[in-house]
Amino acid sequence: MDYVEFKNRLMESQCAKCPDLCRDRQHIVVDRGNSDAKLMIIGEAPGEKEDFLGKAFVGRAGGLLDKLMAAIDLDTNRDMLIVNVVKCRPPNNRPPTSHEADNCRPYLEWQIQHVRPQVVVLLGATAAKHLMPEEKGRGMKERVGRFFNLAKYPQAKFFLLYHPAYLLRDPRKIPETVEHLKILKSHLFLEEERTHESAHC
Repeated sequence: MDYVEFKNRLMESQCAKCPDLCRDRQHIVVDRGNSDAKLMIIGEAPGEKEDFLGKAFVGRAGGLLDKLMAAIDLDTNRDMLIVNVVKCRPPNNRPPTSHEADNCRPYLEWQIQHVRPQVVVLLGATAAKHLMPEEKGRGMKERVGRFFNLAKYPQAKFFLLYHPAYLLRDPRKIPETVEHLKILKSHLFLEEERTHESAHC
C-alpha cells in the first residue's frame, strides 16, 4: 500500500475507536505537506479549522508554524510532512488521552515507517509525552531545542520544539524557538551535504 492509498483509506474509514473523537468530527485529518519529504512534524491533534478543512495545521498555530519554517527557508507544504498524534479533533480542543493516542498509534507508526523521515520534529509536551513515555516527568525546558534518538525508530533523529499554540499564548518564547530552528536547519543542511557527497562517491 502506498501513502496515497493509506491516506484515502484512513480518511474514508469512519474510524470509531474513540467515541469522544468520532462523535462530532467532520473529517479524519491525516496530514498536510509532502509524503516524500525527509522531515516530519508531529503535533498533538487537529483543531477546529483542521477538522473543518481536513488538513493538519491550517489554523492560527499552523499559520505561525508556516512563518517560523519560512524563516529558515523551509516550505511547510513542500519540505515536510505534518501529522498529529491523533487524527480527529478532541472535544473543546482538549489534549488527547493516552487511550486515544494508543488507538491512533498504528496510523502514526505506519506514517513514520513508510515515510522514513531523516528528522522528526515533535511539537509540544503532548507529542513528547506520547512518543517519549520513558522521559515522563522531564519538563519541556530541559529538552526543547535538542536532538535525541528513539530506539523504535533508529533511522531518524528526533527534535523537540515548543508547540506554535503555546507560542501564540507566550510570544516571548518565539526568539528562543527561532534559535532552535537554526539548530534544526544546520542539521538538515549537514544531512543534505552528506547525502550529496555519498551520491558522488
